[in-house]
Amino acid sequence: MTLDIRRARREDVPAIVTLLADDAVSVARGITAEVVDGHFEAFDALDADPNQLLWVLTENDEIIGTQQLTFIPGISRHGAWRAQIEAVRISSMRRGAGLGAFFIEAAVEEARKRGCALVQLTSDTRRTDAHRFYERLGFTKSHAGFKLAL
Repeated sequence: MTLDIRRARREDVPAIVTLLADDAVSVARGITAEVVDGHFEAFDALDADPNQLLWVLTENDEIIGTQQLTFIPGISRHGAWRAQIEAVRISSMRRGAGLGAFFIEAAVEEARKRGCALVQLTSDTRRTDAHRFYERLGFTKSHAGFKLAL
């Protein structure tokens, strides 16, 4: 098995969308694997922004995971930068093999290299397995998240 983490390319968008849809919570939200122009527009914006990093995890050149890292400057915490991890997915056929931990640890290391003071993420309250996973990796439930759909 040859694992590799690399920056996503435009041609990876369909595989990324498939991964994002391969999840019970996403299905409940009405997310599908249908690729639309908006996916490519979002990819182009992410790819052009130096504070955005969209990664794919590959095994023998097959995309089996994705995650987005956003690097956020802030005045709070004495001007510290933080890394926000979003949209973490490992193929449902590969979950439970330690790939998620490998992938998240790589994100944490990238945040360190970029001088971030902390790494943060949110997780849907229905994702109880994911919560246990993040806690095993050392993340703590320190805040309550709020969203407002527009």
